[in-house]
Amino acid sequence: MNPSSHPANIAQLIVDAMHRGQKITEIPADSVPVDAASAYALQREILRLRETSVGGWKVGSKSPTGPINGALLPDDGIFASGSQVECVDYPSPILELEIAFRLSRAFTPREQPYSDDEVLGSIASMGATIEVVSSRFAAWPKIEPLLALGDLLNHGALIIGEFVDYDPHFPFVEPALTFTFADEDIVPGDGANPAGDPRRLLPWLVNHHTQNGLTVTPEMVITTGSYTGMYKTSGPGLAVGEIRGLPPVVVELI
Repeated sequence: MNPSSHPANIAQLIVDAMHRGQKITEIPADSVPVDAASAYALQREILRLRETSVGGWKVGSKSPTGPINGALLPDDGIFASGSQVECVDYPSPILELEIAFRLSRAFTPREQPYSDDEVLGSIASMGATIEVVSSRFAAWPKIEPLLALGDLLNHGALIIGEFVDYDPHFPFVEPALTFTFADEDIVPGDGANPAGDPRRLLPWLVNHHTQNGLTVTPEMVITTGSYTGMYKTSGPGLAVGEIRGLPPVVVELI
């Protein structure tokens, strides 16, 4: 990584915007990560400056066979179902309804990649989540994709419902679901995850995280992409997500 692409050049601006609930209007020309490795380094620097630990990951793909990417989730931005979050902290909040997993074992760094069987055989539990998406950049989504990746893929907060034991026979591709905000249905048609079966994302996540010298722990929440697209809110309200077979998840924007 050359000096002009070092994550510290933009990381502090992003963290300041997080703390103030403000958008960055001018993007320094030398602040865009030069490659994916630089973008992921920017994610880690954001968490360091924010003085928080890794609470989990968001991971996704735009198609059932397409490339996968993800973002670290700050532990101090993960909330239990029923929580209230303030719109002032997450400007222009967007809501997504997702399924998240926890694993039964720790995955530590090692030279040999972990196999799909090792990872998928370790799924312990699952639950519904609502992600609050809020980019730190006023021009989003018209910003460089690598900058969005470095900005935690526009992650704001994650609200997690109660987790239940993993059911391998659950209809992960197209589960029955409802999602409302301020008592209005906000699901555009049938709910489906663009990644297809979201479990395919987990081996990538484990290997990506461990190859960066970090450990995936059983406490981490791994949320796996929206079944309901992106719903842009226009003010305060109560969001209620229900995926059949999982406990509901609720968050109030105030």
